[in-house]
Amino acid sequence: MKVANRREAIFQAVQAGIADVTALCRKFDISEATVRRDLHALQEDGRLLRVYGGAVATPILHEPEESLESRQSHHHASKAAIARVAASLVQDGDTLFIDGGTTTESFSRELAPGRAARIFTNNLLAVQTLAARGIAVSLIGGDLRAGSMSVFGPLADVAIERLTFDKVFTSADGVDVELGLCEGSIEQAWFKEKVFRRAREVIVLTSSEKLNRKSQMYWAPINRAWTLITDAQAQEHQLQPFASHAFVSVRQAPPAGAADPA
Repeated sequence: MKVANRREAIFQAVQAGIADVTALCRKFDISEATVRRDLHALQEDGRLLRVYGGAVATPILHEPEESLESRQSHHHASKAAIARVAASLVQDGDTLFIDGGTTTESFSRELAPGRAARIFTNNLLAVQTLAARGIAVSLIGGDLRAGSMSVFGPLADVAIERLTFDKVFTSADGVDVELGLCEGSIEQAWFKEKVFRRAREVIVLTSSEKLNRKSQMYWAPINRAWTLITDAQAQEHQLQPFASHAFVSVRQAPPAGAADPA
């Protein structure tokens, strides 16, 4: 069994109540040293809490949603590097959906002026940039969510049901390989899920601090193949759950100063 798969199985066993080292050794037919090493790794990821003789599941701590001003002021270089990799995936003639968020706003800035792509978006931050670049853009209508300067709600849902996309570029407050994307409101999570169903490709843009993060209670599952693009700061233990998953293709942006992707 691959290390990542074994650790996931151990995590699920602890969640189910098999919490001591001896019982885990018997269940998975592995050594005590291996169990302790795997429990330590799961604790480092914030998924378990080590206790004497075993481990217990840690609760998911939901954080206050970060303000738009805070998100706009953070990680400029990482977002730009991720956005350049994402822009390299766009082909002339594509129909794209650009989701709300500051990382997807950065993506809009990396699209070449006059790019022969058709773009739909609910991201008000990206509209002016796209229009200034002479790129055809249609704004999805709906209820404004000032915290992200994007729109959601029944009108947006109806519009999405009438459209299909070649590629969807999205971001989130957190990304988990099993649960999907976490968001600060049920409207955001539900809207993302509906968009994913209408797309040929789903591409998630996220800086490394959001990998394996469960900061919010609302989730948009991705029950299909998808691509994760993250920054050069992402560590191997953060990427491993995604890289070992059958549905996920991982691309990592080059470090600052390195050549842009072809």
